[in-house]
Amino acid sequence: MNPVSGAGVPEASHAPMGHVLIVEDDDGLRLLMTRALRESGFRVTTCRSGAEMWRLLPEGGIDLILLDVMLPGASGLDLLRALRTRSSVPVIVVSARGEEADRVLGLELGADDYVAKPFGRPELLARIRAVLRRSVLAPAPATRATETLTFSGWRLDLRSRALVDPEGAAVDLSGAEYDLLLVFLDHPGRVLGREQILELSRARLGSPSDRSVDTLVSRLRRKLEPPEGGPPVIKTVRGSGYLLAATVIRA
Repeated sequence: MNPVSGAGVPEASHAPMGHVLIVEDDDGLRLLMTRALRESGFRVTTCRSGAEMWRLLPEGGIDLILLDVMLPGASGLDLLRALRTRSSVPVIVVSARGEEADRVLGLELGADDYVAKPFGRPELLARIRAVLRRSVLAPAPATRATETLTFSGWRLDLRSRALVDPEGAAVDLSGAEYDLLLVFLDHPGRVLGREQILELSRARLGSPSDRSVDTLVSRLRRKLEPPEGGPPVIKTVRGSGYLLAATVIRA
């Protein structure tokens, strides 16, 4: 296998597992991640900075981004914030800072998962596969006969994974946000605790005592913000969990 010798170097073969963009300025770590992913059947493109990332993204075909936090120029978190204003491509943040506050910040800014250095190859691959299962690579569940869910004026197309607000505007959802919304739509009017949300969504967000679930719910609630004075779509039930306060219509 040829080593990674420069930025924007794609794997020649077209692997079926998905196309991962690695944004990492540490040459050694970038090489190790590239080798692990390619040996596991992924197509890989690499770069060393945010500037190079922005040049590569318009080419399309990226299924997931592994984004380091400490990068030359703009930090990974700044890049994530900017990325979320224009794209819903799944992002896994990679950082040497693994404290809860750092993980929560990454998720708050729109990451689909957060991996703390040092990490093992099995964990990295498992997290990548889990995020991809929740994203565009995941086939629509065969058990779903419906194609559209409507609630409080909102519309979710299960085929395209597109969410449209009551005014007709499209709202971008990350893979984890989409997965969480489906959990609430499948259980309208039911109080769901952290453990239930983790189990039902298959989200890899840490332990139920972690603030990661609360952060993800908060992100989704902000995107479902009702008109001024209107009742919230997702309510907090103190000491118990969260509840979708809307009637869901399946079509």
